[in-house]
Amino acid sequence: MTLQLSLFCVKTRAVTVEDLAMKVLVVGSGGREHAVCTAFSKSSRVNHIFCASGNAGIAEIAECIDIKPTEIDRLAAFARTGKVDLTFVGGETSLALGIADEFNAKGLPIIGPGSAAARLESSKSFAKAFMMKHGVPTATYVVAASATMAIRSLEEGEMGDESTPLVVKADGLAAGKGVVIAANRQDAVDAITKMSDLVGAEAAEKIVLEEFLSGNEVSLMMFADGKDFALMPPTRDHKRIGEGDTGPNTGGMGTITDSSLLSDSEIREITDTMIRPTLLGCIDEGMPFRGVLFLGLMMTSSGPRLLEYNVRFGDPETQAILIRLDTDLVDICEAMIRGTLYETPIYWQEGSSACVVLASRGYPGRPSTGDIINGIDDARMIDGVEVFHAGTARDVDGQVRTAGGRVLGVTATGPDIDAALKKAYAAAEKISFEGMQYRRDIGKTAGAR
Repeated sequence: MTLQLSLFCVKTRAVTVEDLAMKVLVVGSGGREHAVCTAFSKSSRVNHIFCASGNAGIAEIAECIDIKPTEIDRLAAFARTGKVDLTFVGGETSLALGIADEFNAKGLPIIGPGSAAARLESSKSFAKAFMMKHGVPTATYVVAASATMAIRSLEEGEMGDESTPLVVKADGLAAGKGVVIAANRQDAVDAITKMSDLVGAEAAEKIVLEEFLSGNEVSLMMFADGKDFALMPPTRDHKRIGEGDTGPNTGGMGTITDSSLLSDSEIREITDTMIRPTLLGCIDEGMPFRGVLFLGLMMTSSGPRLLEYNVRFGDPETQAILIRLDTDLVDICEAMIRGTLYETPIYWQEGSSACVVLASRGYPGRPSTGDIINGIDDARMIDGVEVFHAGTARDVDGQVRTAGGRVLGVTATGPDIDAALKKAYAAAEKISFEGMQYRRDIGKTAGAR
């Protein structure tokens, strides 16, 4: 089954020895990157995977190198001297810093947009202006140049009266923590006041105040080659730390993929009103989008509205998506680079998938680290289950320990969402570490905002 919207014709070419001996570099160290490395490890064309800088799980299938994702020059030098055939960028920070521009300038094949297109994620105000310019339906908004001006805008009634709910966003990159849903004006003022402490002064230099939209949140990702695109299965993330969608936002506590999340007619509407205008807009502005484009959507009673762009795979959406991918990821990457997605069939396993994130005590505030993790191998014994490492490290004795807030992504496939969730939770129960926390209602909430 393919979720591509375009027809394709398959072209063949001779396979050389070099095709079957590729070196791949994955940039990043979380659960998303573990899922990407796992997908590459299944390719018959890849014989060596590097990861900068990796984690304990990634180290089982790749060679972890001590280069930070932000050290662009060092990464490019490594790719050149190490004769890396393909680089895949996991996170947004590297893209915002221009890693794709640097690699492209040096003739090094890489998956990810340039820094100009990466502004669709790295600047909320830029993204909102882009949406308005190119007719992409979104929430109404106000951009404030400072926290003081944001509060003044509220006091002047630009976003409604004192009881109007709204959304407060940090303009810059905030690792998924820069969005606060405020029930009223006072809550919004409190969020604005605390935003700098929450995400850092640079990310909160500008504040975006946005209309509150009601409906079901859905994420839709696609591979894009600058002009054409191929959709991935729709997903739903669960951002709040607490069950019933309560508590502060996190980087994501779990996600599902299921065909019921979007109907065919809804996908057609999103394609016509959002995807094509976005890709054409990028071309018009001299920044053709090549890589993975992520649409954060709100399905309202008035139709779909775009909440935000991401310019890379989501985390933990990637874990639930790539576990269903049947096509060789190398073939897809080459199609994105060559501009031949239209000719490339992409197949997905039938059914559904679910990812349940196991987090450390204290997350999303100050997570505990250094705790011994037990039961990972037992969890992996369940058919259709993968355990993707995120915040993990191996000590001198070879024991896997916690090393971050989101520790593991327990991911499973099934013929339907209930079956996938049942397996994921059964696997999660086999894992333990001090203070482990996870939501037991992934896939059960309506995803309402």
